[in-house]
Amino acid sequence: MIRAAIIGLGWWGQTIAASLATSAVIRPVLGVDPSDGARAKAAAAGLATAERFEDALERSDIDAVILCTPQEHHAAQIEAAAASGRHVFCEKPLCTTAADAENAIAAVKRANVQLGIGHERRFEPAVIELRRRHMEGEFGNALMLEGNFSQDKFLNLPADNWRLSNAVNPVGPLSATGIHLVDLSVAILGNPTHVWARLATLGSNFGNGDTLSMTIGFESGATAMLSAVLATPFMGRLALLGSKGWMEIRDRTHPENPTGWDVSCTLRDQAPQAAYYPPHPAVRDNLEAFGRAALGIAAYPVGHDEMLANVRTFEAVQRSAASGRIETV
Repeated sequence: MIRAAIIGLGWWGQTIAASLATSAVIRPVLGVDPSDGARAKAAAAGLATAERFEDALERSDIDAVILCTPQEHHAAQIEAAAASGRHVFCEKPLCTTAADAENAIAAVKRANVQLGIGHERRFEPAVIELRRRHMEGEFGNALMLEGNFSQDKFLNLPADNWRLSNAVNPVGPLSATGIHLVDLSVAILGNPTHVWARLATLGSNFGNGDTLSMTIGFESGATAMLSAVLATPFMGRLALLGSKGWMEIRDRTHPENPTGWDVSCTLRDQAPQAAYYPPHPAVRDNLEAFGRAALGIAAYPVGHDEMLANVRTFEAVQRSAASGRIETV
């Protein structure tokens, strides 16, 4: 059993605590947040709390930290946790610059601790099936990946929330939902090389945009066309188009509370296929995969190279959204 401290008890920190309530792999033993209200809510749910990140590192009964903190703190917190000998699970994005990501990965390598990343969409059954069938060549050569991950959860956030800050989070839809699609495109298509992105504010008063489109080119010649909107009701869609056929996944509800996925597939000269995949705890699966890796039971399925490619693409998307030009990853 991995004993973990959840750092950051906001919306997603609370979601993770609930996801791990019945886990046999990771047990949250501490919740950390500077907010009195957040700590009180966690304490009411039976979790011991502390005010400072350093408090977690000073305790001998903490094996790992789960970072649900604003992204500007990730790099320093990963390095500090690794230096203290703790395994680190970090919510997305891992870091905001490639240089920070390289330093963070170097730190966990030096300390020989496990690094996990909050890209739970890889652990959804339909996505696992798509990747398996693609790897087995069922769809032929990958031509294009299409994805959309949109929501309107942030419309009720206070204007001073860091998620809406152009200073610390200059392309809001990217860190909110778009980064999941970037990660899936890396997982499916491989190494990205170029990005063109367009950011607009069309349905809100957000200072860092609410409508993002991304076109990402890959070494193979394949392209990902991705969109993330923060001013429309939830929509989730992923489709891989190949030279022999295609597969599309549609989310019925937001992944926070999944109610299943509708999957369509058509292969050349075959009748169209349709299937329903029931709800599945992908968030917990990801955390438990991290926990098993930390315990030495099984390798974590997201490698450092993919984590770094994701951050490099994150950085290139931000540059492209600002410049309006195609940017190199």
